[in-house]
Amino acid sequence: MNGQQFTNRRSFLRRTIAAAGATVALPTIVPTTVFGAHAPSNRIVMGAIGVGSQGTGDMRGFLSRPQVQMVAVCDVDKGHLENAKKIVDQKYGNSDCAAYMDFRELIGRGDLDAVQLAMPDHWHAIPAIEAARAGLDIHGQKPLARSIREGRAICDAVVRYGRVWQTGSQQRSDYKFRRACELVRNNRIGKILKVEVGLPTGSGTDVKGPQKPPEGLDWNFWLGPAPYVPYRGVVHWNWRWIMDYSGGQLTDWAGHHIDIAHWGMGWDRTGPVEIAGTGNYPNEGLYNVASEYKFTCKYADGIVMTVANNTQLTQGAKWYGETGWIHVNRGGLRASDEKILKEEIGPNEIRLYESRDHQQNFLDCVKSRKLTICPAEVGHRSISVGLLGEIAMLTGRKIKWDPEKEEIVGDAEASALLGRSYREPWVL
Repeated sequence: MNGQQFTNRRSFLRRTIAAAGATVALPTIVPTTVFGAHAPSNRIVMGAIGVGSQGTGDMRGFLSRPQVQMVAVCDVDKGHLENAKKIVDQKYGNSDCAAYMDFRELIGRGDLDAVQLAMPDHWHAIPAIEAARAGLDIHGQKPLARSIREGRAICDAVVRYGRVWQTGSQQRSDYKFRRACELVRNNRIGKILKVEVGLPTGSGTDVKGPQKPPEGLDWNFWLGPAPYVPYRGVVHWNWRWIMDYSGGQLTDWAGHHIDIAHWGMGWDRTGPVEIAGTGNYPNEGLYNVASEYKFTCKYADGIVMTVANNTQLTQGAKWYGETGWIHVNRGGLRASDEKILKEEIGPNEIRLYESRDHQQNFLDCVKSRKLTICPAEVGHRSISVGLLGEIAMLTGRKIKWDPEKEEIVGDAEASALLGRSYREPWVL
């Protein structure tokens, strides 16, 4: 959002009141001395699409910020929708928050500057692209998309329409993760020999049969572009264990620890050239994503990154160098020698993008029009590793990947898994 957009909103208000024959006159510019720095005309007007547990948490975060005005919420579950509207209305002491079950109505309001998106993975691409096309800036939860083709489409739309995007890989705004990456980048453990990433272990299986959808849930809309199937109790958490909607803990967490591993290696805008691995998949039941998994990724510089669930590798990102190792996860930052962690980063050494608050970084960039700490392209490259690992495990073959063209080389069957077929009437 820029100054012109703020002015346009004030002009719209003046025209609307004049057309209605109002006798109240609006000043040309509302002085900041009247409202403070966060006058209504200076606030970022937002809507929230997807207000389950993650989306409501994101929404509460934005609501706590004086420069944000949350005006609309959207969810295909009326229970979630009503709860989110109540939270917003209580915050502002009115009943003005609009509630929608169709994201297109929220995006099409015409008075928004930005949206937050927090839907199941299979629903990430279409609303993101529609929001970008409508001229909105976007805070989108990780993973960026359910497929590599969808992720590329989101990145292209963000660039084409000149939008600000923040991927919800909030570890980049946590000091210990940035500190770990700066130590690695500045050779505090010497030349990197290999990288390991541990992610959560997946779920088992379930034998639930068809059920009646919960009252208030638009099940057909929840499925959206995914194939139609009877409701079987997968909402609102267990959709993660079904391939039509997610890749399980692998894709759920790739946007966290693989993202940090990439940051430490400077691989933010590239990817591996070879991927191979195996996964344990349920033989029966409703859930069909890998419960355990392990794959290797070889990069153009010859370094191999191994990704596995946390019964095989310690959760987090770990870099092995010629003179030691560094490991980081949400529990803390560790090294082979504590002296490594006390090393100073000099003024002429590599300093990474600093953000201490992920949501605030997004809002600051909405105003400045600068890149966020985790723009769409970076989020895309992180989840692409998880998705390529999934493809390698499903096909049982080594995948050769061209990270520049984003194409699988010489394997038509594997290439078909780079995208997803959409159920009518949905199109990407």
